[in-house]
Amino acid sequence: MKLLSYEVSQNMLDLLKVNSSRFEKVPLSASLGRILSEDIVAKYNDPQFPTASMDGYAVIHSDLDLDSIDIIGDNPAGSDEQRVVKPGKCIKTFTGSKMPEGADTLIQIENVTVDNGKIIINEKVSMGFSIRPIGEGYKANDILIKKGTKIGFSEIGVMAGLNHVMVKVALKPKVAVISTGSEILDLGENSTNSAQIRSSNNYTIEALFTQAGAEVIQLGTVGDDKNEIMNTFENALSSADILISTGGVSVGDYDFVKDIVPRLGAEVIYKGVAIKPGKHIMVAQRESKFILALPGFAYSSTVTSILYGLPLLAKMLGKDSAYKTVEAKLSENFTKRSKLTEFTACNIVVEDGEYFVNFEGKKVGSSAILTNMLNESALMITGDDDKNLEKGTFVNVILLDSF
Repeated sequence: MKLLSYEVSQNMLDLLKVNSSRFEKVPLSASLGRILSEDIVAKYNDPQFPTASMDGYAVIHSDLDLDSIDIIGDNPAGSDEQRVVKPGKCIKTFTGSKMPEGADTLIQIENVTVDNGKIIINEKVSMGFSIRPIGEGYKANDILIKKGTKIGFSEIGVMAGLNHVMVKVALKPKVAVISTGSEILDLGENSTNSAQIRSSNNYTIEALFTQAGAEVIQLGTVGDDKNEIMNTFENALSSADILISTGGVSVGDYDFVKDIVPRLGAEVIYKGVAIKPGKHIMVAQRESKFILALPGFAYSSTVTSILYGLPLLAKMLGKDSAYKTVEAKLSENFTKRSKLTEFTACNIVVEDGEYFVNFEGKKVGSSAILTNMLNESALMITGDDDKNLEKGTFVNVILLDSF
C-alpha cells in the first residue's frame, strides 16, 4: 500500500470545503466555551470621559503649590458632575467618577490633610496623576475579540461591559463516535473471556471533541458484523457532520470498515498516511458529511483524532487553527523508531520563556499505550527524513491544552 505523506494529507484536509457559516445566538451567561461567530467591536471609547482611577481630590495641578485648596463638594461614582474646578478649588472625587471639567490632576486622599473645608498638600503628584484618559481601555471601532475565539471568563467580562445580552456563536457540529470490534466491551458489560478488552477509544474521542466544541453523539461499540456496522454508520450520517470510527481499517480478515465506507456512497479522500501511529487512517466524504475511520489502538486513535478530526471541526467552527504548535528544545537524546512522520508523547517544560522536551515516564512500545498522554503531555513531531536527534535539537511540538 502506497502511503501519502503527512504534509500532503494535511494540505488535502485543509482544502476540503466545510460548512462554517452556521451559528446561533445564546445568552451571554450560556456562551462559556463556545466559539464566536462574529468579531466583537467596540461601539464607543472606554472610558468615554476622563475618569478617576482612585479616591482623591480633583485639582488644577498648579494649585498644588498653594498653602491650601478649598473643597467645594463631593463627586460620587455615577454622578453626572457638571461643576467646573476653578483655581484654588477642588472636588472630592471617587474611583470610577467622571473627572470634573477644569481639573487636570487627581491627588489621592493619602497625600493630603483635610482641615476646615480645605485640603493641605503633604506630598505632590505629577500632572494628570490617577486620571484614566479617554479610550485608555479601548477606542471606538477597535476589534476587541476576534471571530473564532473560544469564549472564556475574560471574553464574557468584556462582552458584559459592552452590554452584549446575546452572543452570536458557531453552531456546535455534531460528531458521532463509535468503536468497532468483537473483542471490545463497552462500559459496564461483563467479560465472557480473558481475550476481551475494555473499550476506551469512543470515550476518549468523545471527551476530546466535546472539549474542542462539538456536540458528540456517543454510539458505543459494535462487533465485527458488516451489516450492523453498515446500518450504524448510515444512521449516524443522517444526523452527524462527522462520523469517527475506530478499528477495522487495517488489512486483517475482520477489518470491515475500510470496505464499508465506500459502499456508503462516500468518496475516499485518502487511505493510508506515512505517520506513526495511525498509518491506516481513512478520510472520506459524503456530500457535506465526513467519515474518519481510525485505527483501533488507543494511542493511535487519539493521535489521529487530533491530527485529522480536530482540524475538520475547527473549520466548521470558524477557528483559525485546531491546536497550537510550538518550537521546543530536546532536553535529552531521542531515538527515532521509523522512517515515517512520528508523533511521540512527551513532557513539555517552560524555562525562562523557552520550551523544553523530555520523555520522563513515557513508555516505548506499541500504539496502545494511552497512559503516555497523561500528566499534561504534548506530541513531539519528527519528520520522515529525521533520524536520531541529539540533545539540544529544536523540534515542533503540538500542545494538548489548547483545544
